[in-house]
Amino acid sequence: MAILLPRKTAHRKVRKGKNEGVATRCNTVAFGDYGLMSLDNERVTSKQIEAARQAITRFIKRGGKIWIRIFPHTPVTKKPLDVKMGSGKGEPQFFVAKVKAGTVMFEIADVTDEQAKEALRLASHKLPMKCKIIKKEEF
Repeated sequence: MAILLPRKTAHRKVRKGKNEGVATRCNTVAFGDYGLMSLDNERVTSKQIEAARQAITRFIKRGGKIWIRIFPHTPVTKKPLDVKMGSGKGEPQFFVAKVKAGTVMFEIADVTDEQAKEALRLASHKLPMKCKIIKKEEF
């Protein structure tokens, strides 16, 4: 499957900005029965999202339904190696999703409780932050 990329961006390069506080949106299980919630503020790359999605899909063996609730909109720039300071900002290299604490990143439905918990546990190992598996009834 292809890596998640935005079709168009308003600006080619953006500043880092801040990623503080807790999520006020996307903080409940809306579509599935189980969700994977972030416990830290972190930037998640499109490759990490794809790796987590593959881990879930492989474990449930194409059964059930998966929702990805985050999307990498923000470009991250990088300058080449051995380039002196100055001469402007580097070129965009990859895209990230800014994830706040409390954001539900993945949801899963139509699988057993054990399958859902194990699939989301495997996905959490692919992500750069601490995660918690939550049920729809909890929130």
